[in-house]
Amino acid sequence: MSEAKAGGERVWTGGCLCGGVRYAIDTHPEPISFCHCSQCRRQHSHVGAYTGLPRAALRLLNDATLTWYASSDRARRGFCACCGAGLFWEALDQPDTGGEPRITVTAGSLDDASELWVERHIFVDHKGAYYDIGDDGVERRTSTGEVVE
Repeated sequence: MSEAKAGGERVWTGGCLCGGVRYAIDTHPEPISFCHCSQCRRQHSHVGAYTGLPRAALRLLNDATLTWYASSDRARRGFCACCGAGLFWEALDQPDTGGEPRITVTAGSLDDASELWVERHIFVDHKGAYYDIGDDGVERRTSTGEVVE
């Protein structure tokens, strides 16, 4: 399910499993990052897949069951209080560098993720011991941002 803006540009839509949270994105989301940190693995039962965008480009169409959890002293996670679907990750203290506030959206909550691709794996130094990332040709970064060859 997707809509079109005036001029034919795509509007990206998504939401949770039960429909209690629905959203629209008014810009092309960034490429997907697979996050291997322990919090993402716990929330998603494996790695998290996220796409980033300016916070102002996200419109909540229905937020009846949206709730936020401060998962650390630096970030919060938005999820559906009814079905439990993870939807958003947002830094609490966004840098005041003149840039726009940002948010990430779970790629799996998009209705149609075509036109997106995986750009990188992040927090690879925190990946679970039960799996290997494999040689997929995608950039890998540690928790400090260092690129791993």
